[in-house]
Amino acid sequence: MIRLFAACCLAPAAAFAEVPRVMTDFAPIHSLTAQVMGDLGTPDLLMPPGADPHDFALRPSDAGNLGEADLLFWTGPGLTPWLTDLIDTLAPQATQVTLLEVPGWDTLPIRDIQKFTVPAAEEHDHDEHGHDDHGHDDHGHDDHGHDDHGHDDHDHAHDDDHGHDHAHDDHGHDHSHDAHSHDHDHDHDHGDFDPHAWLDPNIAQVWVAAIADELSAADPDNAATYASNAEAAIARLAALDTELAAQMTPLAGQAYILPHDGYQYFEARYGLTASGAISGIDARTPGPAQIASLRDQMAQSDIVCVFSDAEIGERWATVVTEGTSARTARIDGVGMDLDSGVDLYDALLRRLADDFADCLGGA
Repeated sequence: MIRLFAACCLAPAAAFAEVPRVMTDFAPIHSLTAQVMGDLGTPDLLMPPGADPHDFALRPSDAGNLGEADLLFWTGPGLTPWLTDLIDTLAPQATQVTLLEVPGWDTLPIRDIQKFTVPAAEEHDHDEHGHDDHGHDDHGHDDHGHDDHGHDDHDHAHDDDHGHDHAHDDHGHDHSHDAHSHDHDHDHDHGDFDPHAWLDPNIAQVWVAAIADELSAADPDNAATYASNAEAAIARLAALDTELAAQMTPLAGQAYILPHDGYQYFEARYGLTASGAISGIDARTPGPAQIASLRDQMAQSDIVCVFSDAEIGERWATVVTEGTSARTARIDGVGMDLDSGVDLYDALLRRLADDFADCLGGA
């Protein structure tokens, strides 16, 4: 049996006469939530599959759906700071569950990834990330205790409110957008740690348990179904993690460059370490100095692959690899071109693993 979070840790939630109207922020979270809801209902999706969470314009219809939500599961302001004020304005009645603030998993710091380094093949100790529980030998799926994860450093120990975030004044976000648009210049505050945590399926297990707890609190008549669905989803995620770990193990020590620093949780989980990145965590367009530095380093190192993605585009990978033997490949961490629903999360992670394996392994 999975261990769902204790009901005493939940903030009070209103009971609904029927299954609550659920909204999720983007496709991976929608997929996890859909697995927990099962046949009881389908969550609404604010951003369609493939939408860039860093940069999205809300349509009037999206605003209307947000305003009808009873429960909102979203990653958090560290990923989409532009959404914070919109939620407060358009969905003040909704119970918010900020998944980045759910306890029971280890955050990773924002890296200075644009500082080029080539790790030695034998050096893959991820203790520097404060991510000890993500090693392959000791990453038990049942060990998600709340007392030993060291969240004090990030001020994210939310054992009393279970990730609820009804007051946003302390996030330090200064937004000037209206209810249906936001600034598209990528000038976002990503908070104290890397927010791309959904790319580790073991973190996703923790989030699935939290989603089930919140749905059960809002809809106690169906609590047993939510718990059963969550157990099945967690077992599915554990099997996925085992599969991906076996696929990624032979790639340890391969040197590669990321398009932007949005894949750290996947790397840390599976023993991979980027040598650099075209852009940082905010996916800003790289400057000439950054590209020149990468080209210089490429000539002096054994970079196997330079990745591109939708946020950065393919142009820079082509420029950086020109005149070298390095391969290029496109990767995706949000679900581009995948159908939304229960199967998207697994498909996203498997495709990401395949893309890493094809480029780093030379297939």
